[in-house]
Amino acid sequence: MRRALATAIAAVVALTLAAGCETDTPTAKEPAPTVSAPASQPAPAPTVSATPNTPAPLSPTPRRKLKAGAKGPDVLAVQQRLTELGYWNGKADGKFGDTTRQAVYALQKAAGISRDGSVGPKTFKALDNGVRPKARSTSGTLIEIDLKKQLLLLVTDGQVTRTFNTSTGSNEYYQQEGETYLADTPRGKFKVGRQIDGWRNAPLGLLWRPKYFNGGIAVHGAPSVPPYPASHGCARVSVAAMNWLWKNDAIPLKTKVWVY
Repeated sequence: MRRALATAIAAVVALTLAAGCETDTPTAKEPAPTVSAPASQPAPAPTVSATPNTPAPLSPTPRRKLKAGAKGPDVLAVQQRLTELGYWNGKADGKFGDTTRQAVYALQKAAGISRDGSVGPKTFKALDNGVRPKARSTSGTLIEIDLKKQLLLLVTDGQVTRTFNTSTGSNEYYQQEGETYLADTPRGKFKVGRQIDGWRNAPLGLLWRPKYFNGGIAVHGAPSVPPYPASHGCARVSVAAMNWLWKNDAIPLKTKVWVY
């Protein structure tokens, strides 16, 4: 009986000492073993809770429609993109003026969309898609005038380097000195034969710095260059565009001109 009691007391003392050591001097715990997911069943991505009161937008913020008179960084971005795609629109300054509108006309013509001179969804899409006109020639440096699309292209070895809005012959009849003429721009291959560095007061109106390539028919600057055929046969570009062409000697004498 005494022996059993002594054994029980010894067991209680041992348990008490063990509890005291764990409390006073903690021992390091071994890390739990890592369990890898089977190769055929990758571990699921962690779930991220949305921040309260900040739901994700359902769609990107729509871009505002841009037209003449608009200003801002979005206008600047459009101008830079037009230049990147080869549409001449002067210096990018964030101001939507007539020069930018001329470039937008050219882009819309190349894309085959409505020619209203403003930048809406379809025109933004054309910019995003990088729409450019294609040349017909494959070698040499020349001007191509596309009568159907009403575009004037500067081309080198089959690559379009600059694109301009142009307005060619209206294909309507007009009277001059009692005679009736058709206002058309003849198709064919020609060369620039003469030029005038200034205003030419021609019988049918004023021509700014004309480059003649077929008799009295020339590429010239004009105050009005609509996105449709409206001239008596010449290929109009804006006054600003014509100044750029002269400054950069882009249409020197003997330049080939292909009208189609």
